[in-house]
Amino acid sequence: MPRNFQGSCLMLKLDLGCGRNKAPGSIGVDSNPGATAADVIADLNSPLPFPNSSFDEVRAVHVIEHVQDIMRTMGEIHRVTRDGGRVYLVTPHYTDSSSWRDPTHRWHLNTYSFRFWTAQGLHHERHWYTRLEFREVGLHVELARLWKWMGIQWLVNRFERFRCFWERYLCFAVRGKQMEFTFEVVKNHE
Repeated sequence: MPRNFQGSCLMLKLDLGCGRNKAPGSIGVDSNPGATAADVIADLNSPLPFPNSSFDEVRAVHVIEHVQDIMRTMGEIHRVTRDGGRVYLVTPHYTDSSSWRDPTHRWHLNTYSFRFWTAQGLHHERHWYTRLEFREVGLHVELARLWKWMGIQWLVNRFERFRCFWERYLCFAVRGKQMEFTFEVVKNHE
């Protein structure tokens, strides 16, 4: 960890893939040497150069869809975030054209993709493949203006059952744009 960030009693924030626009008050990390806002240049597909439980908050805005291994990246995010710390992820919904037109995108995700790491799991039970746990504390799905204006975005964000129905049957016609997740890191299972 850079010397000027160690030993600080301030809330430490990490902005993964910060590029040219780092979140205010955070340590910016990017793999691109041209990322002018980055404090640390590091391969986001490798272990992060920070000790365990270093950060109170980790942001990864339009990053997770680019990494080689989501399991490994989520593990690293979990490792560097303290118990009870917040993780904020933003990624395109897989039905948005931006998910597919960017050739650097490796993953195409939906609103249930991260349930793998939650206690309720993908199939309403904790998954056996990983012991890491995140608690979903917030999810916002952004739809196109027409669907927002018609109230469908409100329904998707307000009612879990409607979101499930939308994901299964409607999302290819009523396409999603992006998803904003907020998670709390849970470390009592380690």
